[in-house]
Amino acid sequence: MKTSKLGSALLLGAAAVPAMTAVSCDGDKSPQRKPNVIFILMDDAGYGDFGCYGQTRIETPHIDSLAARGIRFTNMYAAAPLSSPSRCGLLTGMHMGHAQVRSNDELEQRGDIWNHEAMLRDSSLEGEAPMKAGTRTLGTEMQRGGYRTAMIGKWGLGGPTSESTPNKMGFDEYFGYLCQRQAHCYYPPFLWENDHRVYLDNKLLPPNTPLDAGADPRDPHSYDKYTQKQYSPDLMYERVLRFVNENRDQPFFLMWTTTIPHSPMQAPDEMVQYYVEKFGDEEPIEGKKYFPSRWPHATYAAMISYFDRQVGGLVAELKRLGIWDDTIIIFTSDNGPASNSCSSTEWFQSAHPFRSGKGWGKSSLHEGGIRMPFIVTWGDRIAPHVNDHIGYFPDMMPTLCDIAGIDTPPTDGISIWPTIRGDEKRQQEHEYLYWEFPRGDGWVAVRWGDWKGLLREASTGNTRMELYDVKNDLLEEHDVAADHPDIVARMWEFIRASHTDIGNPLFQTTITIPEKID
Repeated sequence: MKTSKLGSALLLGAAAVPAMTAVSCDGDKSPQRKPNVIFILMDDAGYGDFGCYGQTRIETPHIDSLAARGIRFTNMYAAAPLSSPSRCGLLTGMHMGHAQVRSNDELEQRGDIWNHEAMLRDSSLEGEAPMKAGTRTLGTEMQRGGYRTAMIGKWGLGGPTSESTPNKMGFDEYFGYLCQRQAHCYYPPFLWENDHRVYLDNKLLPPNTPLDAGADPRDPHSYDKYTQKQYSPDLMYERVLRFVNENRDQPFFLMWTTTIPHSPMQAPDEMVQYYVEKFGDEEPIEGKKYFPSRWPHATYAAMISYFDRQVGGLVAELKRLGIWDDTIIIFTSDNGPASNSCSSTEWFQSAHPFRSGKGWGKSSLHEGGIRMPFIVTWGDRIAPHVNDHIGYFPDMMPTLCDIAGIDTPPTDGISIWPTIRGDEKRQQEHEYLYWEFPRGDGWVAVRWGDWKGLLREASTGNTRMELYDVKNDLLEEHDVAADHPDIVARMWEFIRASHTDIGNPLFQTTITIPEKID
């Protein structure tokens, strides 16, 4: 394993992004064309994984710079606490009471879908449950608004034989992992370019491959086989820069849906060694279901910092091309931090200031599972500030339609375009936000102002709702439902108005609404 000692400035970027004076969009720099939109979606990154949201161990100077130049939202939420449904809610503008995809469904009835050798031979085994043909998405609507569209990264909403692939769902160009099971390796044997595979100079090494028999888990060279020639985040980054260059003279919409920092723990060694020196030695992990890692904490941090450096490179390229002030960047994550055999998220307190750890992040409707980092920049047109507006991923459909100057299809969202434009007096507010999630015997959550109603084990017939003041009780420690029956009753009204049944049993949350809720 190659090691190198690099200084922080060199490791995290050739130069820090210089501070610039911000002006509102009502100033002298009013746009002459529809702005480009780049939507950056990380995978399993928590609210507290970035310096601008309180992280102290992981260095993210370029993402922090975006926050310092634009709007850092504090009350923005994912559509769901898991990958596929969150992406469905994001792309379609529907909350989980109306969305087509409400959990992960790997379509196991097709055969041996977890066998990576079988998937390499037969692409029909790839992919998750699809959206319906003809579904209107952010891609289709931005195309309708005159934008060139692309997605680069993870899809997770239909396999290559379905009607739900990026090219069929509004994206002129696609490059990445169609299937999220394939994304469980950062050195894959292939990626997808539009409707065909691009084979890479990597051998198939299926997830859950252990160390060689007799290998010393403390010897860095025991892990050499897990690092191959082509690291997928590098290939995706190259495509991001290429797309931006090729479309610099026309409005474009790019979704960069990186797989970082989703397990397994794999990052370029020079970045890992930087954090090994910073953190000191640590115990290796077996990484069951994924891959072993010699330095899991250092590697998790390295993955996020490596992506941060790529974000800085993208910003530098936008400036070089002269389109920085013509480009809106939205940065967030699909759901909260994971807690699995590879997880370092408790050590990093990745959901801070909310609880981190099993049952509190990914796959839960606690704040750590759904409240997301959310940053919006528009070159130097936005007066930098922190914003407490309460919103979620379904808001992106009306927001992007407003940016494109087109009508909005049916949606559960509210546009945040007034806030982005600096006209917050005209910003509409949600009456409430709604989630449901079928795993763990069924979760339901409602946010109404500062109140959050939480129903667990809903599919077992449980009707005891918990109530939290999530403005003041960030850890969700104090259930005050008994003190506020009127607020609990209102939460049930919101649930009654929001839930619809769905045919797929893996997507169905069975909710028993009390006959008397007042």
